[in-house]
Order: sequence, then C-alpha cells, then structure tokens
Amino acid sequence: MRKLIALFICITASTMCSAQLFTREKVQNNQNMDKQILSWGYYFGTNNLDYKFDYNDNIGDIQTVKTFGFNVGLVGDVRVNDYINFRLEPGLVISARNLNYPENYFDGIPEEDLNSSDFLREVKSTYIYVPLLMRLSTKRLNNFKPFITVGIATSLNLSSNEKNPEDNSGGEFRTTKSTQFLDLGFGIDFYLYWFKFTPSIRGVFALNDELVRDFDPNSPWTGNINSMKTRGVFINLTFR
Repeated sequence: MRKLIALFICITASTMCSAQLFTREKVQNNQNMDKQILSWGYYFGTNNLDYKFDYNDNIGDIQTVKTFGFNVGLVGDVRVNDYINFRLEPGLVISARNLNYPENYFDGIPEEDLNSSDFLREVKSTYIYVPLLMRLSTKRLNNFKPFITVGIATSLNLSSNEKNPEDNSGGEFRTTKSTQFLDLGFGIDFYLYWFKFTPSIRGVFALNDELVRDFDPNSPWTGNINSMKTRGVFINLTFR
C-alpha cells in the first residue's frame, strides 16, 4: 500500500512540475464542463483499512492484518465557483481485517480451554459510506486541475453484528453499525476529449469507537481495549 501511495504522489508531483515547465497554452478539452451548477458521475477503486487501538493497560498490541477492499459509488457535484465545489459521494465500501491477539491476553485461562481460533478474529465490513466533501481546486492548467478535499462522512456497517446476542465467547466479534469519519484527500482532474477522469487518494479516520464489548468485562478479546477506530486509505477513479 505504501508503494501505491508513493507512486500516486510521484505522478501528482511530476504532473504539477510539467505544468510549471510547459506553460504554453494548449487546446482545452471540455471547456464548458466545469460551468455546470449541478453534475454527476461515478467512481470505483480500492481501499486498505486497519484499526487504531487505544488500550487500558500496556500488555501488548493486537496486530491488524490488512487486505485490499473494493469501493464503488456515485458522485453528485454542486459548483460554487471556479475553485470551490461541494460533493456528495454515496457508495459501497467492502473490506476485511484480521486481528491477531498476543498470547498474554489469555493469561489465567487454562491452556486446554484454548485453541488456535481464539487468537484470531476476522472482521468483515460492508459500509454504506456517505461523505460530504468540500473540494478546493487550483486554476485549470491546460487539461488538468489539481485539488484537495476535506469533509465528514457517515457510514452504516451492514456486517456489524451489533445486535447479535453472541459475543466473542461464542466466536462473534461485534462492531457498531454506525460510524462517523473525517475524510481528507487530494487528486487531479484530467480533461479528456469525451469526459473528465479523476484519480484521487483519500485518508479516512473514524471519529467514534467502533467496538461492541463482550458481556464479560474481563473478556480477553475486548476487556483491555479502550477504543477501536478505523483508519485507512481509499484510492478512487472517478468518471464524469
């Protein structure tokens, strides 16, 4: 994932440097596209999410094994002026994370009562993700325009198991159904002959604790966790 982010930054930097070095005016594609007050599009991409843990006691870290997930959704854009837009981007975000627990979390539990599955929890998430973003753009440079985004998002986790009567003692790791996020990103609009293509990279940071604790306050799976919040990266390709 770090290699992908580094590659994206290199492409962005090289594109912006080219704009500074080659300032001669070129024929602009879709010159009237950004003059629309309302416009729409769609996106798809990938995500890489993990959890940020805050612990009650320093007895070891829970390791999060991340995997790549999938994003898809729609874009609704409202133009304020040449440099400011507001966007609503409802979509579906699918991800999976594996939590590996250190052995000392189970101190005091007889070894014969444990098996290998007790040290691993698979957390699958299917979010309906709805961000409201403010987009701040530079002046259009020939056929591309860099921008940054900042906003907040709300999500509904369809895989949360929040109301499940079973907890980790029965093998069920539970998370909250609703989560709020801070959403920060940057990208570049490329004005092609028929449409506008926009690659972007976004950081997402949960604002509320997502863990639903076990009924036993001394549970080895949730007892030492003060808070558990999603953080991660979205890489999206948008077409308008």
